[in-house]
Amino acid sequence: MTDSGNARRRGTDKRRRLAAAAAKVLHEQGVERTTLADIAGAADVPVGNVYYYFKTKDELVTAALNEQTAHLTELTERLDQLPDPRDRLKGLVEAWTEQPDLTARYGCPTGTLAVELGKRADGTLDAQAGVVIQQLLDWAEHQFRELGLPDSAGLSMTLVAAYQGMSLLSNALRDPNVMTSQGARLARWLDSLTADDTA
Repeated sequence: MTDSGNARRRGTDKRRRLAAAAAKVLHEQGVERTTLADIAGAADVPVGNVYYYFKTKDELVTAALNEQTAHLTELTERLDQLPDPRDRLKGLVEAWTEQPDLTARYGCPTGTLAVELGKRADGTLDAQAGVVIQQLLDWAEHQFRELGLPDSAGLSMTLVAAYQGMSLLSNALRDPNVMTSQGARLARWLDSLTADDTA
């Protein structure tokens, strides 16, 4: 590989590290409390280099949202390998409850960011957070439709709303057991749904 190719690869790697660090730090600290120096430190990148890739904190927030989108896409593509859509939905719930301590401490990465961005006066980035949540809703709706269940859009909304609610409660109460107990309840709910259901 040429020197310019190596430099380009290093630059791409550094940008990815910064985006991943932004997603982590913003989840843990929120937008207002996070500085570019915090993100540079988490990515192990000199703070002066951050400005080469991201001119403003908002650009880093966008990068963090893109990271969340990529993570969701990776997860749903992995779940799509399962032959049964019900198992895919239960796999999603299982993924949600994998790190209950983290959720109890910081909440849902996308949900907490969406709430914080929604309170800002400019109102430009909150729509981007909504795109990530909409992607999740669309995927879940597709699974319910494959199961032949009526009102697949409504069921998708119920599932995602339940996740957001249990994440909020787990965080507010600082209780990881909320995630595990409610995750088990969601899995039982998914098992109980049949094509004869009307709601």
